Amino acid sequence: MRKLLAALALGLAWTAAAAAEGLPPGEARVSQLWAHALPALPGKSLKGVLVEYGPGAGSPPHTHASSAFIAATVLDGAIRSQVNDGPARVYRAGEGFTEMPGDHHAVSENASGTAPARLLAVFVVDTAQEVLTIPDRR
Repeated sequence: MRKLLAALALGLAWTAAAAAEGLPPGEARVSQLWAHALPALPGKSLKGVLVEYGPGAGSPPHTHASSAFIAATVLDGAIRSQVNDGPARVYRAGEGFTEMPGDHHAVSENASGTAPARLLAVFVVDTAQEVLTIPDRR
């Protein structure tokens, strides 16, 4: 457990330093930072994903891996999010939300047209599930 917590702390420190300048307007980037098997939960892993949005950028509507429970925290800026049929809400730095397995993420976007935004999403997911985000079919 100590090794896991140390790895999480290192991942969080890296996210604080990464992409300090942000992305250009309209651009988004998603980076998996780490993945660790959970010894107390065979077959499950903890995966950290950094989502970065330039001003006015967002992600298309999507779902996540079918086993994924997600805890998301806004690191910088403000993120507009809508899960399932709930209302869209703006989350600011330090605020967060969760997504349950099977939830539909209808809106995920930078709430600002002038400043970048970053979000850390921590997944508890089946280790075998490599694809974490599935865009909606058009």
